[in-house]
Amino acid sequence: MQSFEHHLLVAMPSLDDPYFARSLTYICEHNEKGAMGLVINQPIGMSLQELISQADKDAIVLKEKADDIVLAGGPVSQDRGFILHTTQSGWSSSLQLTSEIMITTSKDILSALGNENAPEKALVTLGYAGWTAGQLEEEVQNNAWLIVEADEALLFDVPIHKKWEEAVRKLGIDVWQLGPDAGHA
Repeated sequence: MQSFEHHLLVAMPSLDDPYFARSLTYICEHNEKGAMGLVINQPIGMSLQELISQADKDAIVLKEKADDIVLAGGPVSQDRGFILHTTQSGWSSSLQLTSEIMITTSKDILSALGNENAPEKALVTLGYAGWTAGQLEEEVQNNAWLIVEADEALLFDVPIHKKWEEAVRKLGIDVWQLGPDAGHA
């Protein structure tokens, strides 16, 4: 089995599910039991200031971070936060995904996200995307997704509204070349 861990799923134009249309999903885990990922380009209309205030009324949020965007990470467990960030130890519940990237789900990171104690780069999501055994592979075979290797710049530095287009470009394809219909050669 080929693992798609540390890859991005680029939604094809034919994927008309309202949640995943033009989405870009970072795959955190993929094995014989299924897959788990975070959509990294779907804002939910909530700022980091609002999220942190709900979780910790005493937390300090620096002005330059207050308007950071919270993302809809997926349709599963939308009441849970998942922080994808550059490596920084010390959080209660973190998993190292690569030498540069971690995911943290514990509440203790929230208080630090808005100040100088935060990881250097981070994406804050509510919810995640999940696939049962074989489901993601079937969706890829049915041309619902293109797959591109993830990199730190695409994850953290490209503006949210440009991530999908940049991922397509990374594949060597112009967005206009992607049609709404998929097929097999």
